[in-house]
Amino acid sequence: MVIKVVKGNPTPEELAAALAVVQARAAVLASAPSGAPRVADAWAAPARLAARTLPQPGPRAWARTYWPGGG
Repeated sequence: MVIKVVKGNPTPEELAAALAVVQARAAVLASAPSGAPRVADAWAAPARLAARTLPQPGPRAWARTYWPGGG
């Protein structure tokens, strides 16, 4: 893994802190079971949105519809 500082001049302590975070994240990903969904994948999954049921319209649902410019 190659990490390059492209802007700024970090101190050795700041660089060590940033690398510790990167290494901790890599360790978590490496220790996750191979079949487990990743958090980012689960968050972006279309099935998460489709799982919600939409409310069914009632007899006067048309009256609750908003039409811009309508009276």
